Amino acid sequence: MTLSTALQISSSGLQAAQAALTAISDNISNVNTPGYVRKTVVQQQQVVDGAGAGVQIAGVKRVTDQYLQTASLSAGSDAASANIYSQFLDNAQTLFGDPTTDSYFFNLPDQISAAFAAAANDPSSALLRSQAVTQVQNFLSDASQINTQINQLGASVDGKINDDVKQVNSLLAQIDSLNTDIGRAQVSGADATGSQNIQSQLLNQLSALMNIKVADQPNGGVTVRTADGVLLAGGGTGPSTLTYNNNGTTPGYLSVTTGGANTGPQAISPASGELGGLLSLRNQKLPGISDQLGEFVSRTAQALNAASNASTASPPPNSLTGRNTGLDLPTAINGFSGTSTVAITNSSGVVQTQVAIDFTAGTMSVNGGAGVPFTSANFLANLNAALGASGSATFSNGQLSISAANPANGVAINEGTSQKAGQGFSQFFGLNDVVTSTGFSTYDTGLSSTDPNGFTPGQTIKLQISTGDGKPLQQVTVAVPPAGTPTMGDLVNALNSSSTGVGIYGSFTLDAQGGLSFSGNAPQNAVVTVVSDNTQRGAGGPSLSQLFGLGTVTRSARAGTYQVNPTVAANPTALPLGTLNLGVAAGQSAITPGDGTGALALSQAAQNTILFKAAGGLGNVSMTLSNYAAQFGGSIGRDAATAASNASSATAVQTEANAKRSSVEGVNLDEELVALTTYQQAYSANARMIQATKDLFDVLNSLIN
Repeated sequence: MTLSTALQISSSGLQAAQAALTAISDNISNVNTPGYVRKTVVQQQQVVDGAGAGVQIAGVKRVTDQYLQTASLSAGSDAASANIYSQFLDNAQTLFGDPTTDSYFFNLPDQISAAFAAAANDPSSALLRSQAVTQVQNFLSDASQINTQINQLGASVDGKINDDVKQVNSLLAQIDSLNTDIGRAQVSGADATGSQNIQSQLLNQLSALMNIKVADQPNGGVTVRTADGVLLAGGGTGPSTLTYNNNGTTPGYLSVTTGGANTGPQAISPASGELGGLLSLRNQKLPGISDQLGEFVSRTAQALNAASNASTASPPPNSLTGRNTGLDLPTAINGFSGTSTVAITNSSGVVQTQVAIDFTAGTMSVNGGAGVPFTSANFLANLNAALGASGSATFSNGQLSISAANPANGVAINEGTSQKAGQGFSQFFGLNDVVTSTGFSTYDTGLSSTDPNGFTPGQTIKLQISTGDGKPLQQVTVAVPPAGTPTMGDLVNALNSSSTGVGIYGSFTLDAQGGLSFSGNAPQNAVVTVVSDNTQRGAGGPSLSQLFGLGTVTRSARAGTYQVNPTVAANPTALPLGTLNLGVAAGQSAITPGDGTGALALSQAAQNTILFKAAGGLGNVSMTLSNYAAQFGGSIGRDAATAASNASSATAVQTEANAKRSSVEGVNLDEELVALTTYQQAYSANARMIQATKDLFDVLNSLIN
């Protein structure tokens, strides 16, 4: 070995030890710096002409573990998703009140029952009547307020999603920019660990917003993709841009426009991260709670109205005017079975005229006389003929109205055994409702597949089919069938068409109560929402989505549309707390002021078994209002508790994953002390070698001279 070779070897060793000591010094200095990753010097043997010529510095690298980094990012995404989901769900739960107090929302129906039970004991008490009305008003007011606040939570979720999307786009731009810096540093042999540490922290922040896949690029930096492979950053095309698509009527979703690409935006569905949790809340959980609240309030109103329509005030009102059914009268009458009686009474409750309607036989009889045939088409004319000079019936804008001719007389109805779509004659038309609605909120239309659909041929409804998590699949525009195919069955077939309807993804079904619902096919389990609806049933009638409650927007507003019948609210003596007794002798009062049988029926409404349609987390179920309230309230509490538990578990997993990652990436002072000692000794050894070489050179030089 020549002296120059020895000098070169020792000099390279000295430089390597110095570089290692610098790295160790940086590690020790940043032992408490968040996000700092321990670095080491990469050394390799230097070979000249096949012989060892010392050591060279190949670069400085961060001590990382790809598996632990991936696990940490994934755990961070899951924890962020679980925490934001739990936070909003806990807020939603608190809207319903404290279960241990009387003001708890799901306790209010019991208070309504108690108020009507008290009124049944003393029907003449104005105070008890007012208290019963107040309890119903409290329930409906609380339902409306809760529904409004749930919608406000949804708006807050939308705002948070928009903020997160802006942050994601900013992070992607920074990550992509750092790729350039890191690549340039690695090509020149400079230390890129500072930029890599910053980039690693940005990736941690990004993973908290959405789950991502990260891969190292051969030339330095990283490639970032969504869980389903859409490029977000890296690859030399510039950062991608996220967009939140939300038009207010269809599920919100995210799309990615890839940097430098000529293709259009690609829809994505983050499974975790804050955005994943927020989208799940926005598209599924909060609308589900709102829909289930609407179903609960709607069926509560239905139960109370079933009792009130089977009852009457004393004295009975001069006229009864129903709700807008959205139907023409022949279609509304068609399908009724059983019997019902319309009576005109004087102010003392004595029947003056009674019209017995036998829907099954298709006859009307006056004051016990022979039955006169009627059809759905001539029902109104026959009813007017039967009432004669004592009263009249009209039908306009979907509303049936029956009035007594003499202002001193009243109208009372005995529901008898009449039935259509689970409702009696008076209830179906809402003639004596104690609870009314400002919109179409009862979706049991009573329509069958053979009934005329009533919508104008050629008018259209645009539907969006989406996956359960909001990702759009297709939009279809369905036209009302032409006049030659006028039935509801024809309309349902048009909706279910595989070419122009939803048939590829699922189907609409018209149930026995005349409700229209969509069921998605597996495995996508698609959902349908309404983009726009230009249909109209008859002149000035409801649209298809209004009549059947199609779409999230329509159903989420339902709980806020109910109110106590304005007539009853203004005058509690109009409460129907008695019943029309057709078994009394002629000339005797069929309605008496002290009769509380109607109030008793109203008090027992919560204990009657009724059919609840699928809403929220429950499918079609038949149970009492009390049981449904218990299940609904319990499910909200359980879901909030489960979400909190999941958030706690996900945070614990994240803590463990970060700890394991930190054990590899973090600075250990004991290890650094050992390395420091080793490289100090190596530095000293190489320095002594240089000194020894110099001494030998000096000796040789002195001998020559």
